[in-house]
Amino acid sequence: MFTGITHSQIYVLDQDEALDFYVGKLGLEVHTDADLGFMRWLTVNVPGHPDRQILLERPGQPALSEETAAQVRDLLTKGAMGGHLIFSTDDCRKTCETLRGRGVEITDEPTERPYGIDCGVRDPFGNSIRFTQPND
Repeated sequence: MFTGITHSQIYVLDQDEALDFYVGKLGLEVHTDADLGFMRWLTVNVPGHPDRQILLERPGQPALSEETAAQVRDLLTKGAMGGHLIFSTDDCRKTCETLRGRGVEITDEPTERPYGIDCGVRDPFGNSIRFTQPND
């Protein structure tokens, strides 16, 4: 049966802007940036962990009709698409301050939770991102 998860997907409105955010601000690295003709296959991953990639996909062909893609873009900008990434970190508060210094919008300040310290940010397209410093 299954042996792991290799890719997750989130929608972004502009893949170059997504690269600036996910690589330039969050510190991820580009895994694949390929023009497939019908779409740009753009994936990023946590440095040193290429086994788990995030596909930064622009809504449109071939997966979606233009009408559906327009609806997805509208919902995305409202933060209603449910795109949600959760990263782990060794120091949630320090990561939060680093990201704040890079201009990342902090939506939830670091907070003590039963499972660890948790914080939330939003990407330029409305996707929710969380990072957690798990309890030992």
